[in-house]
Amino acid sequence: EVQLVESGGGSVQDGGSLRLSCSASGFNFTTRCMGWFRQAPGKDQEGVAAIWSPYARTYYADSVRGRFTISVDDAKRTAYLQMNSLKPEDTAMYYCTTGGIRLRVDTYRNWGQGTQVTVS
Repeated sequence: EVQLVESGGGSVQDGGSLRLSCSASGFNFTTRCMGWFRQAPGKDQEGVAAIWSPYARTYYADSVRGRFTISVDDAKRTAYLQMNSLKPEDTAMYYCTTGGIRLRVDTYRNWGQGTQVTVS
């Protein structure tokens, strides 16, 4: 059974930083694409970043490129999202996901429970 558990969310001030973590189990972590999506109240789900580590490929939404960095630690089976220069518009529930293609939300099937990020 695929399990994804996010952590690291919280409340920060405008311009602050957070690092989200996603602990994964139940699948071959080293071969799948890992992604981070977010959803703010009243808005559609948005792809934030994805990584396909076997091919050293990363993908970012225009809104976060240059501020956020996605990475994985295969030994720890953990994906990370380092978020710098946070803005109030980054406020959302952030979800970890796996098994999809780039930032195409319709291709992902397995999701974590989410972790809240609030920027004020």
